[in-house]
Amino acid sequence: MALAIEAKGIFKTFRSGWWKKREKQALKGIDLQIEEKEIFGILGPNGAGKTTLLSILCTLLLPDRGSVHILGMDSLYDGHQIRKRVNIVSGNANFLWSLTVKENLHYYGMLYGLTGKEREKKVLTLIDIFNLKEHQNIPFDELSTGMKQRLSLAKSVINDPEVLFLDEPTAGLDPDVSVRIRKEILSIHKERGMTILLTTHNMKEAEYLCGCIAFLKEGKILTTGTAGALKRMVRIGDQIKIEFRGTIPEDELLRADGVINFTISDHLCEIVVDEGEKRLGALVAMIAQSGAQIKKVSLGQIDLEDVFVEFAKGTDSDLGLPV
Repeated sequence: MALAIEAKGIFKTFRSGWWKKREKQALKGIDLQIEEKEIFGILGPNGAGKTTLLSILCTLLLPDRGSVHILGMDSLYDGHQIRKRVNIVSGNANFLWSLTVKENLHYYGMLYGLTGKEREKKVLTLIDIFNLKEHQNIPFDELSTGMKQRLSLAKSVINDPEVLFLDEPTAGLDPDVSVRIRKEILSIHKERGMTILLTTHNMKEAEYLCGCIAFLKEGKILTTGTAGALKRMVRIGDQIKIEFRGTIPEDELLRADGVINFTISDHLCEIVVDEGEKRLGALVAMIAQSGAQIKKVSLGQIDLEDVFVEFAKGTDSDLGLPV
């Protein structure tokens, strides 16, 4: 598969102040490879460097050092051509406040070179696709936050981009609106087959949308992989919860195959295992044979939130990651 995005050795430092100059190193040697038609997530806390990285990749900001290639083109020399073939959505949608939804889409259509009937057809199509018909004549500053974000998504595909950058697209939205926006993102990807790079600090969002995820902390990518692979890397697996009466033999439980960790309190045993479906039967049988009376058993996955906490609080060496 060809690469849609390739970054090598990206560094960026921001300087401020006059009398007493201050420096903030936002990115510290970022390497990234994203294949065509992939949904790739950059996950990290606020201040990790996510927006700075995205701004560099979509040619809005120049790196201090390093190289970026988008769709095989060098961002330093081919920025104008790249911008014709990409688009971006910010979590803080910002459009011309006095223009209506329809007028804003026409405005951005003109910026991308669409004219006459072609632009009119494109705008009407996007209004229909993103369910904006009832709001098409409402000024931007009178829209709800969810509608503003829906307009932002409509704008982002007006030039039929091959690469779409999403910078925290559901930030600040109500949960039900966030769910709809995520579904629309998946729909865009399925219908148009574009490459999508998503930045977020929302772990569930990354797990739901992205095939591959990179953890960014303090300007450095700690590791990259699928949600499942990252969970296994820090030995966070599936979770078995067993409500019981009696006593569970802790020594036997600790030695049981696949058990990573467990806690027992108030007649509830929570066991973290490498593979839940594989280990469930043997563990339930062992506990039952010990004489404990099992009342309820449930199996679930550890949330990606827990993985992120492990990365965020640890150092590279602590986690056994390559520096």
